[in-house]
Amino acid sequence: MNKTILSLGLILCLSFSQVVYANTALPKVKAKGAVLIEQDSGRVLYEQNAYAPLPMASTTKIMTCILTLEKGKLDDIVVTSKRASVAPPVKLKLKVGEQQRLGDLLYALMLQSDNDVAVAIAEHIGGSVEGFCEMMTEKAKEIGAQHTSFKTPNGLDAEGHYASAYDMALIGAYALKNPEFVKIITTTTITIPTMPTQKSERHDLQNKNRFIYSYEGSNGIKTGFTNKAGHCFVGGAKKNDMQLVAAALGSGWGKNGKTQKYTDVINMMDYGFKNYEKVILVEPQDEVATIPVEKALVDEVVVSCNDKVVMPLNQTEKENVYIKKVLPTAVIAPIQKGEAIGEVQVICEGVTLAKVPLTVKDHVKKANILDYIKQWLKK
Repeated sequence: MNKTILSLGLILCLSFSQVVYANTALPKVKAKGAVLIEQDSGRVLYEQNAYAPLPMASTTKIMTCILTLEKGKLDDIVVTSKRASVAPPVKLKLKVGEQQRLGDLLYALMLQSDNDVAVAIAEHIGGSVEGFCEMMTEKAKEIGAQHTSFKTPNGLDAEGHYASAYDMALIGAYALKNPEFVKIITTTTITIPTMPTQKSERHDLQNKNRFIYSYEGSNGIKTGFTNKAGHCFVGGAKKNDMQLVAAALGSGWGKNGKTQKYTDVINMMDYGFKNYEKVILVEPQDEVATIPVEKALVDEVVVSCNDKVVMPLNQTEKENVYIKKVLPTAVIAPIQKGEAIGEVQVICEGVTLAKVPLTVKDHVKKANILDYIKQWLKK
């Protein structure tokens, strides 16, 4: 099918900001792997060795939590096994046989990063730690995290346990779409059990993530440290209807690294919010164009756009972005309603930022000889 680029006919809404961004310098980041993405579009706004597989420490627990929310029942009672009770610190110090609500344990998992809790949850949901880790890896691939492999539910160092900074940001962005997940990670203090539970122990929990206390618009999400991974952090923040997620893996070791992981993420966040703004590039439209039809009783078919494209752009990109339609010069019947016969492309500085299909509005039947005779007689 021969295609030609037609002139721009799609109704667009380009929101050109009056703000002039003075600070366009790239952020200073010391992490081994780092990335900043915008949640809705998934667009990468900054990257540094973003796709290299690295140990990710307790940022692993982001997947542990979101997978539990999707697969488990929060009112389930989790019974602590011996394997869970002997997990190394940081830990809640669960006792063998201790019972806690699954939903309550998620607070201990995310607020205090308790390793024994992660094991107890994994055994409850997956039947075993190993089974749960397979579920975690499978879910990562489903989300689009292709450079990730989980071997522990708590992020402790293990052979074959790794992720890229991009994958962890992708998983974080996915998790932030779940209201219960956001509720958990933004809680500052809580005491469990939150309701009476037999064989339970009281635990007072406090959120150890300094980012939620210090950064405007922060909504989590998870810190981490192991000897192999160094200090890691995946953080999220929302301002002006733009949700950003940044991941920094291997920001350093010791006291300096503990602070640097926050600094890395904050620098990326500042860069994103100062230089980017969400722009509506394509809006749904019933009639984008009409295309000639061959071997049909009708002369043409209407093409529609059913998608909306909103992307973060910096000032230079807003001045250079353009949209083009790619459509065939003609189509041959039969054509099904909703069939894609072209696309709208969002292009900036030679890079295609997004593509959305253009679809046929109505079914067009292929005409036979009898159809042509009937049409001739009618005329």
